[in-house]
Amino acid sequence: MTDDRIRTTHIGSLPRPPELLDLLQRKQEGEDVDDEEWERATREATERVVERQREVGLDSINDGEQPRVSFNWYVANRLSGIDGTQETELWADLQEYPEYADETFKTDVIDLSMHPVVTGPIEYTGHAEAEAEIEEFLDALEAVDGDVEDTFMTSASPSIVTSTHVDEYYEDYEDYLFAAADAMQEEYELVAETGMTLQIDAPELLTVGQTAAYADRSLEEIKDATRLHIEALNQALENVPAEQVRLHTCWGSYEGPGHLDTALVEMLPVIYEADISGLSVEQANPRHQHEYRAFAEEPLPDDWTLIPGVVDVKTNIIDHPETIADRIERVANAAPDDTDIVAAPDCGFGTQAGLGMVSPELAWAKLEALVEGAEIATERLY
Repeated sequence: MTDDRIRTTHIGSLPRPPELLDLLQRKQEGEDVDDEEWERATREATERVVERQREVGLDSINDGEQPRVSFNWYVANRLSGIDGTQETELWADLQEYPEYADETFKTDVIDLSMHPVVTGPIEYTGHAEAEAEIEEFLDALEAVDGDVEDTFMTSASPSIVTSTHVDEYYEDYEDYLFAAADAMQEEYELVAETGMTLQIDAPELLTVGQTAAYADRSLEEIKDATRLHIEALNQALENVPAEQVRLHTCWGSYEGPGHLDTALVEMLPVIYEADISGLSVEQANPRHQHEYRAFAEEPLPDDWTLIPGVVDVKTNIIDHPETIADRIERVANAAPDDTDIVAAPDCGFGTQAGLGMVSPELAWAKLEALVEGAEIATERLY
């Protein structure tokens, strides 16, 4: 380990206040929302989550994705060529349990079975919206009393765009994917120019085998698809220093069966081809807690930071700090001795607006437990 303690962060989205959820719902339904009301609500929500992250004691913080309707579909407002929605199949593991899926994956704000549709050429048109979000976060940081060790902002990977936006324009998937990469490159560079860490959200690197197109494919075909997605990501990151980029991947930010998930040890070598320097991956998910061993079998590239998920984000049980410390310790012991470890939750606490599986105050309590658990792990490991 390369630091003198276990630092802490989170994975992007944090609970949104009811007023902001209402405004997001109205926007999703096509209603006009007063600009001043929107700006005030997002500003206040951003200031609140920044202050609370400081109070909790997290080392690396962000804006909690407050103005976004979701970690992936926010791009529908920042890209051209997207019009309307279309119903699509849910993940393969959910299809085996349709009654559960129908009860769980629709909210007042967003319906996860309805995906935006690409009907024309994709180009990045979200500069003003992205710049406003960045500025709002920077203003909130200035309003906070005390230094912040590190800041980050999240952005959707090219392949989560193509995985969750129905293509009715491009004849070839690769054309679609690399068009998305060209478009998202502009957002990546906007974030990088601020000096903040850029977090790429790319759950599809582990969930591609859950999609309708790959549910019956071989492991090698799944790896090939993931390798193509990494290639597109690297093209989009060509002007962003790798030391400024961390990547989050997971088996989906939903409480599903997970019995069809691809093994981490199989996918790590492909993910290691990404031009990044930090990797966030679930380790508190009960389906995957055994996979800390993967980091011994497939060690991280030199100088990468490992960001294991050590807090569950799908239940309202507050993880015990000693349990969190245990999770940190076993990952640290499996990884090479010089691996820098930063503790985090498995995923975001509000990846889809209105679909928070953890009650807001309990989410904050889980983050407090994360900080305490990291302190315990530091005492054990250093």
